[in-house]
Amino acid sequence: MPGTARVQMNGREALAFCNNDYLGLADHPEVTEAFIAGARRWGVGSGASHLVSGHCAEHQALEDELAAFTGRPRALLFSTGYMANLAVGAALLTRGDRVLEDRLNHASLIDAGLATGADFARYAHGDAVELERRLAVAHPGHTLVATDGVFSMDGDVAPLREMARLCAHFGAWLFVDDAHGFGVLGAAGGGSVEAAGLAPREVPVLMCTLGKALGTFGAFVAGSEALIESLIQHGRTYIFTTALPPAVAAATREALRVLQQESWRRERVLAHARTFAAAARELGLRLMPSQTPIQPIVLGSEAAALAASRALLDQGLWVPAIRPPTVPAGSSRLRVTFSAAHSEADVAQLIDALGSLARGGLLA
Repeated sequence: MPGTARVQMNGREALAFCNNDYLGLADHPEVTEAFIAGARRWGVGSGASHLVSGHCAEHQALEDELAAFTGRPRALLFSTGYMANLAVGAALLTRGDRVLEDRLNHASLIDAGLATGADFARYAHGDAVELERRLAVAHPGHTLVATDGVFSMDGDVAPLREMARLCAHFGAWLFVDDAHGFGVLGAAGGGSVEAAGLAPREVPVLMCTLGKALGTFGAFVAGSEALIESLIQHGRTYIFTTALPPAVAAATREALRVLQQESWRRERVLAHARTFAAAARELGLRLMPSQTPIQPIVLGSEAAALAASRALLDQGLWVPAIRPPTVPAGSSRLRVTFSAAHSEADVAQLIDALGSLARGGLLA
């Protein structure tokens, strides 16, 4: 069935609280029509990498619009956020340099840092004091500080203002992967960087994905002319892969337009999260400190998380259990995510179901 809020599972319909289609754009009629029109004009594939013959006017227009939206000179499209992060690491760092990462960063950021061959270290989650201590240790090479903007399993936001201050003081580059903040946070939907009130120069490397709030597929890196040229020349995951289909770029351009014109979508999804968090706390559930559409319920054991997920599915609600190694041992959880495609009644249905599970002892 169309959309991401309701799905068919083994022949039965379920209300899904587990996807990242935060603004409900994956089946927006105008985004869908843009995709269809793009496919009719350009076909369903790009046929080659960007640097051979795969880059067309639709890609270029999207890159220009993303650069303008993020307030940066240029943007560069990638097929996935994973590939974008690997390209940033490869373009900016080498042996003799240093990368410092939040302990709960997404696997793609961690892999990107490790693949560079640079000195690699992680600081405690969201701990600017430990980050400062590590930055204060002199290092002969360049230093890149990499962090998620919004952490995908906890839903909290990195202390970006303090991190930007520290990077400026110690001469480090700040790299923010804003996959889960872009389009949702900030007055204009610019993400966690905009919400933190940071200027582009304070966050010289910004990566955002297109398959979450924008509802399509792919990713981009935005930054200076020098950064983008470095990625084009040295980013193997850009150079040696087929470009996004132009139809996807066309759909994404329309999604970006809708994001800017329909601000109620951001307001609705964040209101859902607030309503849910207040009700969950009244039920005595253990939530993470999140004010984003990601609202995890920590249950501890894998068995408890699996049992709760199955019980919710029996009531027609799909909320998967998240277990190690995706999250630390002892913090297995239900990862609840909201979308503007959900109604208030949908949220109330989830809360009622969780209440019945809590009364039955399944959420203890």
